Amino acid sequence: MKYDVIVVGGGMVGAATALALGEAGLQVALVEQHQPEPYSNSLDTNNDADLRVSSINLASEAWLSKLGAWQHLQQMRLCPYQRLQAFEHQHSVVSFSAQDIKHTHLGHIVENRLLQLAIFKQLSNNVTLYCPAQITALQQDAEHATVTLNSGEVLQAKLVVAADGANSQLRQLAAMGTHGWQYQQACLIALVRTPYPQQDITWQQFTEQGPRAFLPLTNNQASLVWYDNAVKVKQLAALTPEQLQPLLLQAFPEQLGQVEVIKSGWFPLAKMQVNNYFQHRVVVVGDAAHTINPLAGQGVNLGFADSKLLTELVIAAYTNGEDLAAKGMLENYQRKRRLANTLMMAAMDTFYVGFSQQMPLVRKLRQLAMKAANNSGELKNIVARYAVGLS
Repeated sequence: MKYDVIVVGGGMVGAATALALGEAGLQVALVEQHQPEPYSNSLDTNNDADLRVSSINLASEAWLSKLGAWQHLQQMRLCPYQRLQAFEHQHSVVSFSAQDIKHTHLGHIVENRLLQLAIFKQLSNNVTLYCPAQITALQQDAEHATVTLNSGEVLQAKLVVAADGANSQLRQLAAMGTHGWQYQQACLIALVRTPYPQQDITWQQFTEQGPRAFLPLTNNQASLVWYDNAVKVKQLAALTPEQLQPLLLQAFPEQLGQVEVIKSGWFPLAKMQVNNYFQHRVVVVGDAAHTINPLAGQGVNLGFADSKLLTELVIAAYTNGEDLAAKGMLENYQRKRRLANTLMMAAMDTFYVGFSQQMPLVRKLRQLAMKAANNSGELKNIVARYAVGLS
């Protein structure tokens, strides 16, 4: 079968890429291994929130709204937040407010599965879904890229988009190298039931062992994120909810309240960026192009920014009757997205290293800097606008 574009990977970023191209009139094949599970209106013991959630900023929300997917998500579950706090202790707090930047909210905490499902619901007839399916072979020539599926089907297109995650099979088939490293920490995620109504704040505390974060969810639930030594995190994740609960209460600040643990999981922390964002007729987006320390929850927003720029360039080429994998166009995409992603990676590493240092002088300087940042007025608002994608 022949298409204009083949998108490999139907997660949040890959599905959004297919959606944007399909709505512009391109014929798109979307290859994905798993359909997102259906949504149920009830939130009971059999339908708790998922462990994997993301913080969606205002820029991503605006783009997904333009594509028509956000409206489906609004019929499901999502939790807006108006305030964000970062602190080491009660005397060194940096607070951001939506009111200060004249918006109703700073972002939303959403479940990855539900956002993927919302995008799937909006896919047009121009998108042909191959699911469950995965690719087994890739060939490229002067005019086309051809992929073979595990079913034996052969698909051909002018451009193939790798959106199949950090361990991208398509990226490997295209022989696109990467660079990066594993951090010395891992991340525990715990879904908890809180004693408070739905909260409008997300906060992050920096400790000697690593950050701890609170992400509000609907229906008195929340996601807790605990960074620590990888061995310790694996041990924590192996505990039952009843065993984990007192450890969470001990590790997190008192403002958390008496939470009840529902379930938990963990994942390693790694930094990776592809050496080149394209190889002939294959181009990478999202986690297939880069993974970042999830310190500020910017990973999926970077992926959506990749997708937005790439689809705009491809749609312009399609409209003008140009090659959808023109080298100049893909170089333009690579130049802009590599710079933006590298800057965000550097910023997250600076935070990671800066708050890992526990020497008394460094800790004192850090606390003074946080206090100064919180009192910086318009400068703090500029940082807030950048974080939510408005700058």
